[in-house]
Amino acid sequence: MQNGNDKLIRMIFIKRILILSILVANIGIPLFAQVPDIPEYNPIEIQDKLSASKVVANRLLSEMGVTRSEIDTLFLRESITNSMAEILSQKTSIFIKSYGRGSIATASFRGTSPSHTQVTWNGMKLNSPMLGQVDFSLIPSYFIDRATVYHGAGSMSVSGGGLGGAVVLKTGKTQEKEGLSAQFIQGFGSYRTFNDFLKVSYSNGGFKSVTRLYFVDSENDFNYNNYNKKNMDGTYPVEKNKNGSYTDKHFLQEFYYNTKSGNKLSMSVWGCDSKRGVPMLNVNYRDEDESKNIQDEGTIRVVARWTKTVDKGFGQMNLSANIGFTGSDMHYKYYGENGTKTLVEMINTQSVVNSGYGQFGTELFISDKWSFAANVTGYYHSVASRSIYENTEYSKVRPEISAFLSAKYRPWDRFGITLNMREEMYGNKFSPYMPAAYFDFILFPKYDIVLKASVARNYRYPTLNDLYFLPGGNPDLLPESGVTYDTGLEFDFSRLFAGYDSGNKIKFSGEISAYNSNVENWILWLPTFRGYWEPHNVKKVHSYGIETRGTFSIPVGKVNISLDGNWAWTRSINLGNAINWADESISKQLVYVPEYSSGVTGRLTWRDWSFIYLWNYFSERYTTSSNEKASKLYTLEAYYMSDITLERVLRFTHGTLSVKGIIYNLFNEEYVSVLSRPMPRMNFGIFVSYGF
Repeated sequence: MQNGNDKLIRMIFIKRILILSILVANIGIPLFAQVPDIPEYNPIEIQDKLSASKVVANRLLSEMGVTRSEIDTLFLRESITNSMAEILSQKTSIFIKSYGRGSIATASFRGTSPSHTQVTWNGMKLNSPMLGQVDFSLIPSYFIDRATVYHGAGSMSVSGGGLGGAVVLKTGKTQEKEGLSAQFIQGFGSYRTFNDFLKVSYSNGGFKSVTRLYFVDSENDFNYNNYNKKNMDGTYPVEKNKNGSYTDKHFLQEFYYNTKSGNKLSMSVWGCDSKRGVPMLNVNYRDEDESKNIQDEGTIRVVARWTKTVDKGFGQMNLSANIGFTGSDMHYKYYGENGTKTLVEMINTQSVVNSGYGQFGTELFISDKWSFAANVTGYYHSVASRSIYENTEYSKVRPEISAFLSAKYRPWDRFGITLNMREEMYGNKFSPYMPAAYFDFILFPKYDIVLKASVARNYRYPTLNDLYFLPGGNPDLLPESGVTYDTGLEFDFSRLFAGYDSGNKIKFSGEISAYNSNVENWILWLPTFRGYWEPHNVKKVHSYGIETRGTFSIPVGKVNISLDGNWAWTRSINLGNAINWADESISKQLVYVPEYSSGVTGRLTWRDWSFIYLWNYFSERYTTSSNEKASKLYTLEAYYMSDITLERVLRFTHGTLSVKGIIYNLFNEEYVSVLSRPMPRMNFGIFVSYGF
């Protein structure tokens, strides 16, 4: 009977895919017409009746009503020593939960869990099918050319399951000069940290090759005041971070080729080899030679892409096809002292994850008023997880298919609407339909003040660990479901300070938005009387808040000054039923979710000198669901973080040399991001770069 149901489900889904494929085919034929390249999108031109000049309001049809944050490329290039964990923490409203320097760093977007933030790289999803989350500490910003954050309902245009939002990462958008060019950076830092960066590019006609290498090695043995222990005289001991050394090696090779007939081909290969110690908790009384935790991970990602822009006579059409693969091998080992002062392997776990990926999509722009999009995305995951000494393992495969349709319509210059529909299949189960609607109204064209609103229904299905982990997996889990409402104002007052024809030397723009989200069937792992943890659909979470961001820049003589910042107020409240009589989590803020957070970046440039000041703030976070404040074990104090950078560039005939100095944690702040995980105080880095 079960086999019959499975066949029926597959037939229904196949029929739906066939219908969608027919729609795509009708939009997308012919595929190989030889036409010159056409810009991907055409901005809507709005006549400014208050002046004789024509202004272009950059209201792309593809982004109508969507709340999104674009991380500027300049900051990505200036911060190549950082991972995307630091970039997102500084430049967006996402809170990064870091387990320490060189350790795992996950995202909490709008008060949701790490698995509620969907992450893609060149179109392929990076979220682990086993864990559902992404470790941003293993994504070097040196490998990212464009980073865009889609907030709340906006994530539906990227992928399903982003109950908090989505992060879209891309490479290959930089313009390379014809011929051969190279850049090498050598870095030295505190705690015996060494960074090496190499980029080699070659471009000739329609062919381009870009090779990037990144290597970092650190003892990570910083000192800290341990306030969880006390000396006999009542003072707190100064201890060293134990077992925190790490080595990461990354390799990225990209090829691009544009044919004369307008076909664009590309391939990206990203390899990572990471070996990290898991730092001891500051409540651990063992010496470093009495226990050791090591986590090794090797990952390979490959994405190949084909795109083509054609003109069918009644509109412009963009076609694309992607194919990719991710392979990951993760090892965790624990060594303990067995009474003979010899370290013995006590825990050995391994997880092997392989994922195949494919996507075909099309966009049709009939005019500056109408556009349509459709795509079908498929994944095939294979996971094998085992623990050698506990003799537990599971091995599962799961196909996932996502079908997406979108229609965008701008009936008049100042108003637009987008309607999206997505449906997903995981294993032999369907998610319900996931509709989304976005609205965009230009209130004042002269000052680019735009009112935006959106609403979306979203679902996230359980991970393979949630369903099958041994011991504790729960195959009866329901998908998490959420409804999100967004509204806000986007503005650009640059033309208040300078005429449009003068180039807008003074720039001032920003956005403020409010959101409200309800998530049901929240999956939570709970302890059982059998001695292990098990996931259950127990929570109903109400998340709401305000997000703001802004950018201001002004030239003063030969000095350019710019400021950009963000601020967020986040409430994420548990409204579920009490688990037992002692459950005090109802109507309380979720653990590790700061209510207030903000970040500011100030930049001053003069000739070949540049000075950057980074500032972050995070309010207190609770470590217990009851929001107790009895001690430092229950509440992590608010903290401010400041970094400064000074750089000098020397220009020669055939290249440039730059020297950069960075001071991290300028004011020697004592803080923790996760309970009992020490963080470094003031430290430094020096980087010398030469490029030709």
